[in-house]
Amino acid sequence: MKLTSPAYLDGETIPARFATVNVVGGSGVSVPLSWDDPPPATRSFVLALIDTHPVARGWVHWLVTDLLPETRSLPEGASRPFGIPFPALEMPNTGGKRGYGGMQPPVGSGVHDYVANLYALDVPRLDAPHDASWDEVRVAMSGHVLENVALVGRFGR
Repeated sequence: MKLTSPAYLDGETIPARFATVNVVGGSGVSVPLSWDDPPPATRSFVLALIDTHPVARGWVHWLVTDLLPETRSLPEGASRPFGIPFPALEMPNTGGKRGYGGMQPPVGSGVHDYVANLYALDVPRLDAPHDASWDEVRVAMSGHVLENVALVGRFGR
């Protein structure tokens, strides 16, 4: 399985338009992502986009569960209010809002790595609350992950 984005290459800079509106050039729209070749037993996907910089302390920018097994992409702007494909759920990000929360690294904190992780699962739905945190999602995924792939994008200001 491979995870890619038409907006940036692995290890390269994420364009500013995917940052929050509080960042110069930011519009707050969610990043586009595509994937292929999931394991044959895949029954759903989970997507997590996390800032791994020490200052961010694992800030969750986007968390989507229960993506259908035939799903192979999320277009630019797929997050609210535009809509994730049913029956997928957008969980609250670390900022407390459902859906994508654009990048807004603190000024002077350097370049941050934003890691998009895609998990192929052997269950059609996670046994997790509809407002689950990243920790709760990880617990619910335990024992059900068939494969995990990552795409790293970088952004600083």
